[in-house]
Amino acid sequence: MGNILLISEDNNLIERFKNIFNRRQYNLSFCCTPTSLLDFIEVESPDVFVIDERVQIPELPSVVKKIKSRHENSQILLVTGIEPVCEDLSEIVSGFITPDYSDEFLFATINNDLKIKDNLDKLSARNNDMAESLYRLNVLYNTSSQFAGTLNTKELLNYMTEGLDKSLSFDLTCIISFGFENEPVLVINSLYDLSEELVNALKLRSVLNYKTLFESRDIPFEIDDRNLKVVKNIKNLNEKFTFSIFQYDNMFAPIDLGEEFFGCIEIFKNKPFSTDDAAYFQTIVRQVSLPLKSAGLYKKIMEKNQELEKLERVKSDFISIVSHELRTPLTPIKNALSILSSGRCGNLGENASKFIDMAKRNVSNLTNIINDILDINKIEAGKMVFNYKNMNIHSVIENVKNNFDCVAKEHSIDFRSEEQENLPDIYADSQRLEQVLTNLVSNAIKFTPQGKQIIIKSELKNADDIAIEDSFKNEINNLSGDYILLSVKDEGIGIKHDNILKAFDMFTQIENSLTRKVGGTGLGLPIAKQLIKAHKGAIWCESEENKGSNFYVALPVASENVQGQSVQKEFV
Repeated sequence: MGNILLISEDNNLIERFKNIFNRRQYNLSFCCTPTSLLDFIEVESPDVFVIDERVQIPELPSVVKKIKSRHENSQILLVTGIEPVCEDLSEIVSGFITPDYSDEFLFATINNDLKIKDNLDKLSARNNDMAESLYRLNVLYNTSSQFAGTLNTKELLNYMTEGLDKSLSFDLTCIISFGFENEPVLVINSLYDLSEELVNALKLRSVLNYKTLFESRDIPFEIDDRNLKVVKNIKNLNEKFTFSIFQYDNMFAPIDLGEEFFGCIEIFKNKPFSTDDAAYFQTIVRQVSLPLKSAGLYKKIMEKNQELEKLERVKSDFISIVSHELRTPLTPIKNALSILSSGRCGNLGENASKFIDMAKRNVSNLTNIINDILDINKIEAGKMVFNYKNMNIHSVIENVKNNFDCVAKEHSIDFRSEEQENLPDIYADSQRLEQVLTNLVSNAIKFTPQGKQIIIKSELKNADDIAIEDSFKNEINNLSGDYILLSVKDEGIGIKHDNILKAFDMFTQIENSLTRKVGGTGLGLPIAKQLIKAHKGAIWCESEENKGSNFYVALPVASENVQGQSVQKEFV
């Protein structure tokens, strides 16, 4: 059954329409003046307008346009004679009829227009639903993108609230959160302001809703409405909600992920929620759960990092203090032993000299251990200072060789060097490189039996020509250009293949009878690795158990733009 409006002053036409449509139970209305027509369409929505062009309506095309703009899908029929219709009207109206049409044809024409109007209404409704669905999908997509862009709990809850507001236009939400601060918080987002009594009522309601979720299982957090902290976000402070808010339609859901619980949310709206509203509400609440879990884990990681940083500072300070306190008495002990061994305090017997020499060696070993601990502490703190300048590797090799010649002879070890002539300069700290080479040679002497040999070798190599054991491939992946390749080769006990990488770990010694005998801190190679890294080089080794080891150091050749420069800087 449709709504038909006839605009005519012809009583015969009016009676005819009454006979045709009233008996078929159509809603038929009449008017005959422009004013009554415009008043009528303000309060009624006819499906079909039938306009008799003989009615004296000034500017009829303008009136028809107003009807069309207000009732877009309604059909407009013009009752016309044999005179041609003006062009403006013919473009607006749906069709034309003449007074001499038969009743059956007139009924069929208007009935067809009613069906067209009904189909257009259905199509418009589907288009509106589709537009609303696309809008909500876009909101959901943007909200999901915002979820992925933060690990802050407060921001995640705000994004969830904004997404719900854009798509559902709620009046009020109450969110209980357990990750917002260091205590449970009730976050109220409201269109209007709230009285203190209403806030207390919402607190009580939220707590009761929360507790109903855990009637059959352990409650994760005990909360009380009397001491529950409230955070309010009010859009319009000029108006206030009353207790009638509890008569609004509402939806409630937990914010959880499996067994992990992050809070709960209740949403109020003056208009009823649809099934689609409920589905969207559940979807966005579920979507925020995973980012909230990540935010919680991130928060714990940050807290642990802060604890570790604090412990690292304490450790660093402790090492500095202890090392200083150990070094302070070592200096006078060392001087006293030197005075005793020199004979300035009188001649010593053979046994006394023997014990003094043993004490001097142990003081020297203890000093080296303290220096290693201080160096690794400086490196970890990023406070190791380097004095870079152009230098030749030959001077470093010569100094180390001179320092260890006597030691090697005492151990009956053949100690020699094989250096390529005319090697280019490197840009380096000679003292730190000497420290690295000293460590490598010292280790080689410790683990090389009598009668064997140790060779220090230097040569110029391009990074593409450097062959390396697979375990250390990552060490030279970023190397390019020419390098001075320095190596220390021994015929000692060697290292098992599985233990090669462990040799560069801090406080690690490869376990065997000889390592237990010679002792040490296990810091020499880790320190060497960091020192070479600061020189933009690489260090690695090749070894075979019981056949010896070969430690390599690659140092970049000095580029022309640093020739002659001397720079002091810290390594971080």
